[in-house]
Amino acid sequence: MNKIIGVTELQRQFRTVFDEVVKHHVPYVLTRGSRPEAVLVPYEQYLKFAQADEAGVLKRFDALTARMDAVNARYSDAEVEVDLRAATKTIRARKRAGETRGNVARRR
Repeated sequence: MNKIIGVTELQRQFRTVFDEVVKHHVPYVLTRGSRPEAVLVPYEQYLKFAQADEAGVLKRFDALTARMDAVNARYSDAEVEVDLRAATKTIRARKRAGETRGNVARRR
């Protein structure tokens, strides 16, 4: 079960809290002004979260590339090349005219 502790109290009891997290695998929710802002968890648990997050990202990326393959299957390489050349030409023209996003944002 998670425990909740304010950052000021954590400073006072750091060693006790740290030992409880490490030795007993008790996660702590750290609050500031009664708002949760961080979590103190054992390193092994953090690694599991990181691996799960990476696996989720890779799964979503694979699904996206499969969807793109399905949508793009109806276009030939020649059609794609024509579109890429046209897009490149448009972007280069905008850069020459100073209409890139960076320049527009700086003018505001």
